[in-house]
Amino acid sequence: MKLFNTLSEKKEELQRNSGGRFTMYFCGPTVYNYAHIGNFRTYLLQDVLTRILEVDGYNPCVVRNITDVDDKTIRDSMKNNVSLKTFTEKWATIFHEDCSALNVKLPTFEPKAAEHVDEQIAMIEVLVDGGFAYATADGSVYFKISAFPAYGALSNLAHRELQTQEVDSSGKKNLADEYDRESVSDFALWKATKPEDGENFWPSPWGNGRPGWHIECSAMAKKYLGDTIDLHSGGVDLKFPHHENEIAQSECANGKKFSKYWVHMNHLLVDGAKMSKSLGNLYTLADITAMGYSPQCLRYALIAGRYNQQLNFTINNLVAAKNAVEKLQNFFEKISDGSGVQKFEISDWKFFGEAFEALIDDMNTPACLGGIFRLINDIPIEELNGQQRLELHREFSTLMYCLGLPLNDKNENVEIPENIKRLAAERWVAKQSKNFAEADRIRLELLDHGWNVNDSKDTYTVERV
Repeated sequence: MKLFNTLSEKKEELQRNSGGRFTMYFCGPTVYNYAHIGNFRTYLLQDVLTRILEVDGYNPCVVRNITDVDDKTIRDSMKNNVSLKTFTEKWATIFHEDCSALNVKLPTFEPKAAEHVDEQIAMIEVLVDGGFAYATADGSVYFKISAFPAYGALSNLAHRELQTQEVDSSGKKNLADEYDRESVSDFALWKATKPEDGENFWPSPWGNGRPGWHIECSAMAKKYLGDTIDLHSGGVDLKFPHHENEIAQSECANGKKFSKYWVHMNHLLVDGAKMSKSLGNLYTLADITAMGYSPQCLRYALIAGRYNQQLNFTINNLVAAKNAVEKLQNFFEKISDGSGVQKFEISDWKFFGEAFEALIDDMNTPACLGGIFRLINDIPIEELNGQQRLELHREFSTLMYCLGLPLNDKNENVEIPENIKRLAAERWVAKQSKNFAEADRIRLELLDHGWNVNDSKDTYTVERV
């Protein structure tokens, strides 16, 4: 597979690891509110990338973190007068439910920042001992930008331009890490506790406090994937300063290259403008479903554009997505063999080769979809023999798996096992009792068994993945 590597600024073929797994780190959500459709565009495209690599034989291993300790989670948990753990578990559960509805695969590992503070402290200690970081009088610790000459290579920033990190690579004001420091470009690794943090602090060699936002990803990537990973991905707004800071602290602490490939997902516009509450164009999944569109339609609309180009989202996109999904569904029913959408090992593509080649050539989803629709519009299904129909189904099903479009096999009579019914009922009771941690645990158990739970206002439904 070939992808555009932000670091080299060119399209490169991803090198496979002989006998191993292709390791990837995806920057995950900060769990303090609903994820909006701009967030989900990134998560959906990362999901498509993972699926393509599965089909193409890369054997991917994915870490997607949960940021449950930062300025926003602490601020809002204090405002709601609940513990940080209770507050973030609620929003993590809602995020997982939205992911399930959008058919986003679970990562191999999903570590939480608050559960890996020891690993973050250990990495900070290495940086301080190596002269790459320094403590200040208040007990905070900062990374010394001047100690890493390669800083800025990812976002092409010269040192003279690094006057402040108050603005990120999307042009938005970055309010994190606003503390005294030797240089205005140095960033916080450990933040001394403040009165407004309440009880949300941990002991450290420098005093009570909490990790900075950037160090969590470096520490958890190291724990689960090693010193060097194959691919790192996130939204383009994270390129600076977050990803630049990850590179600096990881390479100084580990003495090795941090990531071989960097893949950034571009912004989502809504009606030609950036999303904002003031413009009334910030949508969540719940907003979209309330309009009468399925999560499947939203998924199609958000992955239909190139990952590294801006996508302008409109209601007309949803209308077009609904029509497209219905057309794919009708074709699937015509060729179905009762096995449902799944991936197959295909060494010789006879029908949809053009569409699959588009996916492995820089994840060109528009070209892939174009190739699919050209073929299904023209192919004379009734003239195919049994073997050809089988191959047609296997290829189409594999492409739908890559795109994550969970088409329903209406030819198949699905009976829900009793143990699945029981687990789903227990989960509903836990959710109604606001025991979100238990509800999320049961949801993951159901997914392990191959079943999704979709909630509405007053009830729920169970369907096979």
